[in-house]
Amino acid sequence: GINAEYGLMIPDPLNKVPIPVFYGLFVYLAITSLGEFQMWERFVLIFTEQTLYPPFHYVRRVPQKIIHCFTLLQLLQLALLCLVSFGGSAYLKMFFPFVIILLMPIREKVLPTLISERHLVALDGEH
Repeated sequence: GINAEYGLMIPDPLNKVPIPVFYGLFVYLAITSLGEFQMWERFVLIFTEQTLYPPFHYVRRVPQKIIHCFTLLQLLQLALLCLVSFGGSAYLKMFFPFVIILLMPIREKVLPTLISERHLVALDGEH
C-alpha cells in the first residue's frame, strides 16, 4: 500500500538521462559485440586476403567462394529484414513476422539447392 504510493511520487531517474546517451550506449554495445558475431567475421573475410584468413573451422572446410556466397545471401536477408522493420509505412512493418517465418523455408529449402549441406553445416555451426 504505502510503498507503492511512495514509488509513484519518486521521479524516474531514467527520465533525467538524455536520449542521445542511450543511443550512444546502444551503438557502443553493438560495435563491441560485433567481434563475436560469425556473420560479421565472414563479412570481414570478403575484404581480407585469403592468406591472412584466421583459422576458423569453416575457413578450413568451406571454399572461399562459398563462404562469400553464403555471407552475401545472409546480408540480403538482413537487408530485407531492415527494409521491412525500418520502412516508413506501418503497413510494411506489419509484414515483419511473415518475413521472419519466410527465412526458415529459405534456409531449409532454397539454400541447400545453392550450397551443399556439408558446407551449410560448417557455416551454420558454432566455432
